[in-house]
Amino acid sequence: MIDFEYRPEAYFDGTGPSALLAKLSYPESQWGEEISIYAAPLDGEIFFEVVDFYGNDFKVTPKKSRQPLNLQEFIFLIETMENTTASQEGNIQLTLSGIPEAQSLIYPQLGQYFEEKRRTFGMM
Repeated sequence: MIDFEYRPEAYFDGTGPSALLAKLSYPESQWGEEISIYAAPLDGEIFFEVVDFYGNDFKVTPKKSRQPLNLQEFIFLIETMENTTASQEGNIQLTLSGIPEAQSLIYPQLGQYFEEKRRTFGMM
């Protein structure tokens, strides 16, 4: 059973200015798209940033938080992210319409959630 209320105590361990929260890969994409989600502290808040190979800009909800997100909130961030780049390099809109495979050291059950969702939609 997935614990959607799971909230990590912290994102940052003091080893750098930002933390990798999750890496998403979209195996059905012909481009082999990978997206990384980072958190960075600034003025007492945590800002979320999405990075892909092509340098697309992404809008995430929420874009900032005062504390680490619980698993349900983080899944919402992933599933509602949008590309805001006019050129949309790499056909990112099509990629985002898929269901990713996810890896995260911060959210241990994130991969399981997306694995179950991929299985439900016949992608495994």
